[in-house]
Amino acid sequence: MTGTATLPPTDDDNDTGADTGAPATRRSREVDNRGAYAGFALAHLLGHGAAAASHGDTPLLGLPEWLPTALLGAGLVTGIVLATRAALRAQRGAPAPEVLSGKLLGTAWIAAFTALALAITGLTSVLDAPELQSVLWPAGSGIVVGLLYLAEGAVRRNVLHYGLGVWLALTSAAALFLEAPGPSWSLAAAGGGAYALATVLEARRLRSLEGPAHT
Repeated sequence: MTGTATLPPTDDDNDTGADTGAPATRRSREVDNRGAYAGFALAHLLGHGAAAASHGDTPLLGLPEWLPTALLGAGLVTGIVLATRAALRAQRGAPAPEVLSGKLLGTAWIAAFTALALAITGLTSVLDAPELQSVLWPAGSGIVVGLLYLAEGAVRRNVLHYGLGVWLALTSAAALFLEAPGPSWSLAAAGGGAYALATVLEARRLRSLEGPAHT
């Protein structure tokens, strides 16, 4: 017999399943962003892609005016719902400070897009240029989402999420230098491609969090 003392399980043990002797799995409070990334990828590729292909001096496709917006909206709603579900699932059993951080981040999305709506509405109204909304909304949304991802990545210590935020913020801002339908092409390629790549990298990131059970 040995004299090794038995210590009480720690939070890390509870997260990895070591206290039950089961194989360690991904940390229970880790947010799985794959569904949200895939939804946002489709929103960019289909929504912005359709807008780019159906506008300009020589449009590639003759699409109804409502269709690109509907495709973009459907993808964004899908991504937001999946992101919310993933965040809520990750908060189950989390300590109060982590739950509070999650709630504050969720409120930040509402505040940021409300501010964006006020800014775009006020700017286009003062300039009497309502046509600018077709450029300011897609680019502004990309900038806002990118900055929110920066905050979420920093809070969650998720380098992939942080890096995606940097890319979205910069490419969305740079799209404003292009003439229509250039911004839509840019957002479809740079935004949709980045989300698609992030979906693949997210799967690798989550697998990297899985390790052998503690012995």
